[in-house]
Amino acid sequence: MLQDSSQKRRSRRIATIAAAAASALLLAGCAGGASGEVNSEYGFATAEQEADSPIMVWVDAAREPAIAAFQEANPDVPIEYEVYDGNAGGSGTFQTRIALMDQAGEGWPDVVFSTQQNDASWASQPAPGGGQGFAAPLNKGFFDQEFLDGFSTGALDPSTIDDTVYGLRNDLAQVVTYYNQSLLDQFGYEVPTTWEEYGQLGEKLAAEHPGYILGSVGDAFMPYVYYQGSQSPVFQTEGDTFVADMESENSVEITKILDKMIANGTIVQDSVFSAEFTSKYADKVVVMPGPVWYTGAVFQSGLQVPEGQLGVAAPLAWEGEEIATGNVGGGIWYASSHTKNLEAAKTFLEFAVSAPEFQVELSSGYPAYSSAAEGWLGKLADTGYFIDGFEQQMIDAGGSIWSGWASARFSPETGWATTVMPAIAEGKTIESVLPAWQTEVLNEAQVNGYTVAE
Repeated sequence: MLQDSSQKRRSRRIATIAAAAASALLLAGCAGGASGEVNSEYGFATAEQEADSPIMVWVDAAREPAIAAFQEANPDVPIEYEVYDGNAGGSGTFQTRIALMDQAGEGWPDVVFSTQQNDASWASQPAPGGGQGFAAPLNKGFFDQEFLDGFSTGALDPSTIDDTVYGLRNDLAQVVTYYNQSLLDQFGYEVPTTWEEYGQLGEKLAAEHPGYILGSVGDAFMPYVYYQGSQSPVFQTEGDTFVADMESENSVEITKILDKMIANGTIVQDSVFSAEFTSKYADKVVVMPGPVWYTGAVFQSGLQVPEGQLGVAAPLAWEGEEIATGNVGGGIWYASSHTKNLEAAKTFLEFAVSAPEFQVELSSGYPAYSSAAEGWLGKLADTGYFIDGFEQQMIDAGGSIWSGWASARFSPETGWATTVMPAIAEGKTIESVLPAWQTEVLNEAQVNGYTVAE
């Protein structure tokens, strides 16, 4: 098993960029590359600056409100934007479009938001043909260290390579244990604290209150919830070597728990975003592990759980082991090394990650910037939605994300979606397809330039 070290899990190889589809569109942005001479003030070769030139920002729909908030707060900073898929589900849109612009030598956006945590592995590397990498180093003079120190501990790890920060974390997505206190009181149950207790509660709930549930495996991001959260080494890197150990003790044990709960109906196959999930389980979720953004996206908007019923407990852990949790997302903002308006790009990035006008008032996710997180939690507390004590549980979970999970050049979601989810739908156990899942993940690793561990 590989060491659980953040430094070891960071990628250092030049990414292999897939051939871009001819139909992909070039987006308008700041044309013109860098001079090739490193600017000591910023730590990279900067383009000739044009202070009045508008910056082009790519955002997904969820981050679009940041644009309007920024424009209102900074009316003198010229800005244009485009809404794209945000690289959701590991789509590769960000990388593919930048590859086209690298080939053209122009058209790059100035700032990009990505939902994925692995883009620094390719965006920090020289472009094919020797051009400068897209992502600008941010801790070599671009931002003051005092500002960077304002992020939560470990928040910038996924975008840090060889001690150079290439992206700013928008939000954290630490997994916690949600529970409905009203249902627990009604059934006489306690909140589980371990994975073993979680499985036992599944057996008890299925026997005594069929139809009520404890979770879902119906989304591609579930490996983060259950396998990263259980410290299973199924997605690890050590330098250029990739490991997917589906036969480790933790991997096998969490799989057995999931298979039993799927079989008894306490873990369902419906996506938590689906209409089916909302209609079937609006008042039937007793306990569910999930990222902090489930608060708004699932419990408030989808299931519409009334205030005063829901509580947040610590992430589940193995009996006798320290708590370590999964992380489902938490997007990252990148500045282009080709931008002609460094000051405007810097002003926007600082606003997007730390300004309360966006992160507290408009963002549904738990901010990665500590001061914004305090405001976000305070605002949520003022609503009275959660049972008391949720704030500290979310804060503690944010510092407990398991470091043994890789920020690799590809997403674990693909293998789960193409191998495990179809098998479950066919009535097969996850355990029966562990070898196929492992093969799929290792094949992806090789395609992305990794050496696969024997």
